Amino acid sequence: MVEPWVSDSRIHSYQDLKVWQLGMAISKEIYQLTHTFPKHELYGITSQLRRSATSIPANIAEGHERGSTKDYLRHLSFAIGSLAECETFLLLSEELNYVAPSLTSRVLGMLAEEGRMIRSLQRSLRSKLRKTTKTTKG
Repeated sequence: MVEPWVSDSRIHSYQDLKVWQLGMAISKEIYQLTHTFPKHELYGITSQLRRSATSIPANIAEGHERGSTKDYLRHLSFAIGSLAECETFLLLSEELNYVAPSLTSRVLGMLAEEGRMIRSLQRSLRSKLRKTTKTTKG
């Protein structure tokens, strides 16, 4: 069975994960979207949005490359936090009229899907962790 967050049944690196690929697409969208933000926001909301967006796939990648399921889960938790931060800055950008609601809506949809994918991956890893714990105790 192919899990919903992987490109195919063989995962050779974090780059094969659909959840990472979507995170990269979100990052690209945020960079393109913030390109038109006011110059005085370069070190403010523009920087914050870009940092939080890029932190999503970066934490997925780092967690995947760690040696333990617990570390992977911890980094996925960081990715969820960055996702919420990105969403917050995006909504603020709309309130400040830096971005059109139609563009905000598109990216918010991508963020919602990313959140579902990360949470699904977390559930799978927690299940794996419970099975491993039961096996080692039994």
